Amino acid sequence: MSSITLIGTGNMARTIGTLAVAGGNTVEVMGRDQSKADDLAKALGGGATTGEWGAVPAGDIVITALLYDGVVPVVAEYGDALAGKVIVDISNPFNATFDGLAHSEETSVAQEVAKVAPAGAGVVKAFNTIFRNVLEKGRPDVFMAGDNAQAKADVAAFIESLGLRPLDVGGLKMAHWLEGMGLVTVGLAGNGVGHWDFALGVNEFTG
Repeated sequence: MSSITLIGTGNMARTIGTLAVAGGNTVEVMGRDQSKADDLAKALGGGATTGEWGAVPAGDIVITALLYDGVVPVVAEYGDALAGKVIVDISNPFNATFDGLAHSEETSVAQEVAKVAPAGAGVVKAFNTIFRNVLEKGRPDVFMAGDNAQAKADVAAFIESLGLRPLDVGGLKMAHWLEGMGLVTVGLAGNGVGHWDFALGVNEFTG
């Protein structure tokens, strides 16, 4: 099993934390508001603990469960505390009208994280194509991208511990296109599918 630190105390932190505890993983919660972090850890149960904001995370895998515009600044703020860690960015940088990406160029939050992360940290994009309600009750495929093979292997093992299937889409440059897939899911929810109870996945055919 994996040791996980969640940076953030919102809905996605709660959902991933709940699945992580159920999967037998060790979970630590960090939040700027210590009382919210304490409350979330207590709600998660399973021996979940809290850490001090900005301190070295206990988890080998650090999931930044934050709004997209907070991810890079927080990774920069933590600095060397993240050395040797696997950093997982789950954010979606949508523009205000949800028909484009906020950064409007061929990059991604995960690629920008890699620029400020300390040496030896591995950065992986994952979970961003899945709506929270589906993650709570479904068994969606989890697409992920990253340049560090060991970091991706560690994240894949964590995803499998949740009872989900990890699907590697390639290097960290592909994180831009995963953010685009996140945008596609929102477009489908508002148009062709018409609801939020679905996820993009892969069906394999033989013969």
